[in-house]
Order: sequence, then structure tokens, then C-alpha cells
Amino acid sequence: MTEQASRAVAEPAGIPEVVSDPISVTVDLICHIESTLGRDEIEAVVLGVAGGRAKRRKLAQALVERPTVLTDGRSPGPRAVGDLLIALVRAGATTTSLPRCAECGKALQTLQRRGEDWYCSVCGPIRKPCAVCGEERPVDRSDRDGRPRCRRCPPDDGDPTQVVVEVVAVIDPALPTEVVAEAVKAAATQPSKRHQLAWAVQDRPDLLTGAGAEASTPSVLRLIDKLCDAGATGIVRPPCPGCGRVMSLHRKIKGRWLCRNCVAKSRAQPCSGCGRIREAAARDQAGRPLCPDCLVSDPANLEHCVNCGRRRVVSTRTPDGPLCPGCPPLPTLTCSICGQYRPCGISRLTGQPWCPSCQNRSGRCVGCETLKPIRSGTLDQPLCQSCTVVAFPDCPTCETSPRAGQCPHCRLHLRLRELLTGPDGATHPALRPLEQDLAATDPPGTALRWLSKEPVATVLADIAAGRRQLTHAALDELAPRPMIAHLRSVLVATGTLPPRDEQMARLERFLDDALSTQTDPGQRQLLHHYAVWHLLRRLRHRTNGQAATHEQVAVVQYQVRGAVVLLDWLNAQRLTLATCGQADLERWLSGDHTSCHRHAGHFVRWAARQRLTTLSFPATRWQGPTRALDDQARWDAAHRLLHDDTLPTRDRLQLATELPAALLARMLGIHIDVAVAWQHISAGDWTTYAADVSRRDPRPALEGRSGKENGSA
Repeated sequence: MTEQASRAVAEPAGIPEVVSDPISVTVDLICHIESTLGRDEIEAVVLGVAGGRAKRRKLAQALVERPTVLTDGRSPGPRAVGDLLIALVRAGATTTSLPRCAECGKALQTLQRRGEDWYCSVCGPIRKPCAVCGEERPVDRSDRDGRPRCRRCPPDDGDPTQVVVEVVAVIDPALPTEVVAEAVKAAATQPSKRHQLAWAVQDRPDLLTGAGAEASTPSVLRLIDKLCDAGATGIVRPPCPGCGRVMSLHRKIKGRWLCRNCVAKSRAQPCSGCGRIREAAARDQAGRPLCPDCLVSDPANLEHCVNCGRRRVVSTRTPDGPLCPGCPPLPTLTCSICGQYRPCGISRLTGQPWCPSCQNRSGRCVGCETLKPIRSGTLDQPLCQSCTVVAFPDCPTCETSPRAGQCPHCRLHLRLRELLTGPDGATHPALRPLEQDLAATDPPGTALRWLSKEPVATVLADIAAGRRQLTHAALDELAPRPMIAHLRSVLVATGTLPPRDEQMARLERFLDDALSTQTDPGQRQLLHHYAVWHLLRRLRHRTNGQAATHEQVAVVQYQVRGAVVLLDWLNAQRLTLATCGQADLERWLSGDHTSCHRHAGHFVRWAARQRLTTLSFPATRWQGPTRALDDQARWDAAHRLLHDDTLPTRDRLQLATELPAALLARMLGIHIDVAVAWQHISAGDWTTYAADVSRRDPRPALEGRSGKENGSA
């Protein structure tokens, strides 16, 4: 057995087949009653209907609980079952029944659902008395007051597009009427949705000037985006009520539209698996929440990797099957052993492609007639490793390190010459220190993988060819990416680039981005005075030529963000810092931007000193400058809290109430299951629980243990 095959993990016990292999369960049930279609055809239909893992399990569970639905077509049942019945009949099934209307029993080619029941187009729509004609008919839409209307009695409020055009004309007269009309059609494609949009902006025009987070329909947000993209100056994108940032609003929570990050925070709850407080990605069979990490690592959700055969977390899904995190996607080649065209790796022994199946295949070698893993040859003429003729006994360049092709050192030198050679055929003079340091990398494969990344290879080739200058300013012109930042640090570490204050440069880019978000010229100038002339100048004076720390830059960023949030709110309220009254500021302080209040206070107090406003904002007393603890000081403090029995137990474990079970398990050296059990026992109150344990009398346990020792003696 090969090493990869020996590492393969068997199917875990205790997992129902509906969960572990729902496709096979579904196909078996259909094959039991359907003889017209082959198993492969049925499996293709099932895969086409149920694409995701959760949908496959739901479909299999529904068929296991009531397999007669395949022949009678009767609801209740999930929509996937109805879609499966329709797809099977269209594929040629004769025994399988089409889904039936729950009211009239008609066979359905398409279905509508109410709850778990299926209906035809006649019985499906809900019937209510029309608010105008009084006849009980299918509800076509609702009027302005929420009352039902039939198709014959549309709302009589006029053209909704014209209503929106008139509202926008008051806010932004310079915007062409045709642009507004096209934006309305794009934001609300259905007539009923267009009426809802018109009613919303007609009742509350302030939704278009900053209060859009309170919109009753999402078409208002889409209209704002379309108008702003068209160049509207009076229309204001609404900030998120949770964090104050101007960004896409994702979902409506408690009557307000929030961004994706705030939606996740509003739904955060302790995970039943690891104890961390995160947004639930799914729920287990008992209805308890599971975080994304626990969901993918659940034994029921592990799958067999098509490359290594191990049952692991799925990292990538390919047309040939799932891949684990340790197996990158393979190129599709013709296997040198079985001859099939499929994803293949390259054998280090022969230099030829071979598929994962052949890597785990054993056979009787035609050379030594021994049953061994196949390493070359064909399925009819297999060869083991001992009988395989090595294709490349030596590196063709240096004649060392027997392996397929060139050795890593030679390939690294070749790659460096390809990237760093200038138009004159020699290495770029400024890049020679980088070439020397990279050529000495051990192992060389690390440098090869780094040079293979697209941003690194492109930037170095451009510098060597003279298309880009070797300066910090030239690198700043590139899109900010982690790989570009790492490339800059490598160039500085090798002496290729002179060092600079990266934290200060990062702060300058942040300030430029913050200033670009201010559309009002007066607000932008005010923020520029505060951020650049005051905060940045003061930070440069404090550093006095030394590199700024991360904490110093973070404080400035927090203060600028607080100022931006306050200015955005003032802009949405049609106010400025000069016209804002103390009552308006108190109203903002009592709002939802609690995380920005303290940092915005610094901006307000600065503006008051500059006589730009008459507002007052309370300040927190400064306790003087502090320095961050180094790593050794942190370890010393942790060691004292862990081992100093003279400290009160409540003080030692005071911060434990804020830590997740996984972190506490690592600190205390216990299994995470034990930590989770402790947390459940104490209902999350670690301090009370630990103090209770510390007060227990240890003498009975000691006396019992000493008695056993005396008895054994």
C-alpha cells in the first residue's frame, strides 16, 4: 500500500448515510421504482437538480421519510423534490409521477409553493377581497395603505416614475430627467415595486439625502446608487447606522439597513462547537448555531480528496471532485500509466504525468515479478520503483541531485536571470543585492514559489527592463496588495531600496482616501486642516525623525474616522460644523455611532479651539504617555497571574470572562472539549466558577491519597 493510501481516512462511524452520501441514497430510491432510466442517467438528473450539499441532504431526507412521493407526486415536500420529479419525467421516466396540485390534483410542469404544498398557477395565488371592487380575486399588488388590489384595479396615484422625477428635481435640479427615469427603471423593474419606490420617496424625500438606511424598500437604495453613479451631487449615499461608514447596505435589521459587517455582528452568538462568538453559518440537528470553521470541519461535512484520497476539509471544488487544503488543483493531462485524460501530477521519478488513481495503484511488476506499488510502465506492463529507469539521473546543468529535470538551485538561478536581466543582457545593477540574497535562499523552492507569484514577477521584470523606476514612489503607484507590501519589505531588507517610515506612509495614504470621500469642498478643507495640518504635523513632531509605531498611527486613524463619521452625519442632516447646535450634537451622541463618539470628541474640541464652532465636548483625562509592553513583559505578567497564589483568584481570572473556550484551553493546557464543558457548567461566568473551585477544601482528596499511599506501603 502506498503512503498516500495508508493515510486515507475511513468513513467515520455514526454518520447517517443521508448525511454522508445523499446522492447515492436518492439514486437508490429512484432506481428501486424506475426501470426506464439507467443509474448514470438518474444520477445526472439528481446532480442537476440538487447542486449544493445542504440541498442534497434535504432532498434525500425527504425521500427517505416518504418515498411514495416518487409515484404519487403529492405534497407536502421541499421544492427540490418537485423539481426532481419534473426533471425525471422530462428525462424519460415513466414510473415517476409529476408533482400534483395540492388543491385540484392537476399534474404540474412548473409549480408554485405555499409553505410545503405545491399548487398550480390557478390555485396557487392567494385570493383576498379587492379594496376597490370588493371581489375576491388573486392579489396583484398592495396599495399605499397596504390593502390588496386585484389586477383590474391598479393604484390611481399616477405614473410612479414621474413622481420620483419630481422629488429628485427638487433635491438636485441639475440632474437630467432622462437620467432619473432610467435610474428608476433600473432600480425597480416591476410596476408594483416602482409604485412602492415612488410612495417611499414621496413620503420621505430625506431618504435621498442621507436617511436611506431607514427606507422601507430596497429599491430606494438601488435608486440612490444609480443616481450617484450618474453624477448627482444632491443625492447622498446613506452611512451604515451601525458603524457610520458609507458603504453598501446589506440587510434590514430592526427596521434599518446595515452593512454586511454590522449584520454579522448583530447576529453573532456563541458557537456550540468552539464557544467563539460569531455569526452562525448553519445549525446542527439540535438547532444549535455553528460558526463557519466548525461547519466545514464537522466530520459529516468532510469529503474524500480526489488527489490524496484523505477525508478532509474541502478547500477547492473542481469538475473532477473536491480537493483538500494540502492538494492544489492539478492540470488535466494524459496519464502515462492508464492513458486517461484527467488531472495529473508530475512524477519526480520519471518526469511524466500520472493521475491520483495510478499513484495509489499496486500491481505485479513485470521486472521483478513482485506485488508492489506501480511507479511507471502501463497497466498491462507495470514497473515498480526499483525497476523503473530514471529519466533524469542528474541535473543537466550541474550534474548533481538526481531528480526529474534541473535541481532547485539551478532552476532558481535560471529564474533570477530571466526576471532580473536588463536590455543589455546583464543583471540590472540596482537589483544585484536582491539577486545575491535570493540565490542563497535555503531551501531554494521557497524563493522559486515567491518569484512565481504574479505581482512579484511582473514588478521585478518591469524594473529590470526599465519600464518602472526602483523607488518607493513607483511602488506606491501600484494597487495596494499584501504581496506588493511584502515585495517592498524584501527590497528594503536586501538593501535594494532605502528604508522609509512605512507606518507614516500608510497613514498618508489613509488620509488621502479619507479626504477623497468628502464631496463637499468646505467639509473637505476642514478635514484637511484637522488631519494634515494638526494630527499629521503633531505626529511628525513627536516622532522627531524616528519611525512611527503602529499604535501612534492607529490613534490618528481612529480620530480621523470619528471626524469623518460626524461630518457625514452633519452632511446628511443639512448641517455644518458652524451651524450645528449643542442640541444637534447631543442628538448625535445619543444615536448609534457609539464607537466613534470618543474619537470624534477630539475633532470637536480642536474645532472649538480654532473658533470654528461653539460646541463643547467632554474629554477623558489623559494619564500621560505609555509604552507598549514587549513580549517578555507580557509573558512575565501571564506567568505571574498563572502561578502567583498570593493574588486573589477573582483578580487572576477577571479577564477570563472575555476569552473564548479555545483560547482558555490553550492557556490552561486542557482539551477544548473540557473547556467548553466548564464554560457550559459555569454559564459563561468563569470568575465565579474558578473562585468556587479555589474555595473547595482540598484536604479530603489529600487524605484519601495519603491513605492509599500508606496502605500500599
